[in-house]
Amino acid sequence: MNRTRMHGPAAPGLARRVALAAVAAALALGLAGACGGTGEGDGDGAGASASPTARASSPPPSAGSPSSPGASSPAAASGSDGRPAPGLTGIGASDGRVLGQGELDRAVLADGDVTGFRVGPMDGPPPGGESADTSRCEPLTAVINGRPEPRAKAVAYRQIVGARDGTPAVSEFLTAHGTQDATSLVNRLRAAVENCADGFTASGGDGPSAYQGVKRLTAADAGDDTLAYQVTGDFEGTPVPLVFQVLRVGGTVATFYTADFEGTVTPGMPAALLTAQAAKLR
Repeated sequence: MNRTRMHGPAAPGLARRVALAAVAAALALGLAGACGGTGEGDGDGAGASASPTARASSPPPSAGSPSSPGASSPAAASGSDGRPAPGLTGIGASDGRVLGQGELDRAVLADGDVTGFRVGPMDGPPPGGESADTSRCEPLTAVINGRPEPRAKAVAYRQIVGARDGTPAVSEFLTAHGTQDATSLVNRLRAAVENCADGFTASGGDGPSAYQGVKRLTAADAGDDTLAYQVTGDFEGTPVPLVFQVLRVGGTVATFYTADFEGTVTPGMPAALLTAQAAKLR
């Protein structure tokens, strides 16, 4: 994958390793193109893209939705896995309705929702982004661009970092669709993970990108449907594992992304983040 210019808040006082992890997180919501604009509202311009320009750290304590054949288990998440705060109140998204922007903003993870993590806003992705050179892999690049398809009616983007040392660094975008489109989004991604297992190429952004492979991971057990997968990109000749966990509750989809520039092990995704987000959507 091409080296992309990354934009997003970095946790203060982090050493190079942590700063790179934060940059990787910024990837997930606007990376594929460069610096982002504003983030919440129209479903078309908020988020960040997850251009595979990041290396992986220790993987998450994922648990999950029925693991499919070939699903891999990532390593345990580094640092604190955290736990959802007691008494999280759901927005009532289980009925499948399309949440409005105000409801989405109340439902997305916030500071205090998961112990051991800080949550802050994140800029939306820039216009454009990447397009896969084969249509069967297009759902993957749509997520990398920070704009899952079908397009959302409303969207909120957040950056999440471990409160102790800034790791792990995770990006989230929460998107409102309605049950039919939300189900289609997850199913299309699931098919793309299988169809693009041998890798794919993409065009756009700063130039052509190469993704070496895609594989299914074990997903956290939360919500109505979950999907976890890794896309292995390339950063100046080095394999870069990017991990995505997708959670659906009714017609709303939460996409979490993490990466780490400091290694080639599948990075971890704290399951508590998905559990807390599901609780706020119920």
